[in-house]
Amino acid sequence: MKKINVKGVIVFDDYKEIYDWYGIENTSVSDVVNELPTDNSPVEVIINSPGGMVDAGSEIYSQLKDYGGEVTAKIFAMAASAASVLAMGADIILIAPPAQMMIHNVSGGVTGDYRTMQKEATVLENYNNAIANAYVLKTGKTHDEIIQLMNQETFFTAQQAVEEGFADGVLFDMEMPKVASMTATLLPQAVIDKTRQMMSQQMNPNTVITNAVISDDQLQFIVNEVANKLNTVEPKEPEQVPVQNRNLSKLFLYS
Repeated sequence: MKKINVKGVIVFDDYKEIYDWYGIENTSVSDVVNELPTDNSPVEVIINSPGGMVDAGSEIYSQLKDYGGEVTAKIFAMAASAASVLAMGADIILIAPPAQMMIHNVSGGVTGDYRTMQKEATVLENYNNAIANAYVLKTGKTHDEIIQLMNQETFFTAQQAVEEGFADGVLFDMEMPKVASMTATLLPQAVIDKTRQMMSQQMNPNTVITNAVISDDQLQFIVNEVANKLNTVEPKEPEQVPVQNRNLSKLFLYS
């Protein structure tokens, strides 16, 4: 049986090269879709992911639901956030005894005045309602029940996932029932834009990254990775490179 791995951060195809360049484990939409057999034979999707970009996870979910053959998802360690959404696209979901599943609300960020913030709140709420449909379809719970679980950022053990309808059985369990963002290393958009420039132009790793709001850990990680990869570049005077301001950022769903 064909096995398809979903490991690390869930990203769009045009972000994959950036994450690969930094050495961050990731799975893009094409990593999954391109592995689906053309003969509609059964497949297994092996999941260990903290989540990632919500639209990427939703697209993988839809591709799995649309696939003509039987899809079995096996959660070996973690299916959190966007990874839990795509898992719902499988016909059968099995979870290992020490593994967990987590569902919660979509996260995002914008810059602007109060009108922009109000619009962003509506966008995030709509995303929550949209991905809740995948959980409702799988579990049979009501929409309100799912939204409440998402609001609480709910973690499920293997047994709880089965009891609540998010999984069909526990892997390696001889008494298996009959079947029918965690911290993801998601990079800020400004860092993605700057890195693309540096990769194409071999820019000085000390160049200032503008419009990025990142944690100290992310900043240190980026500095170390860029310095290691570009340590042969002659130092130049740091220059400011403007990054276009966006009103609405990419939306992320991660534990």
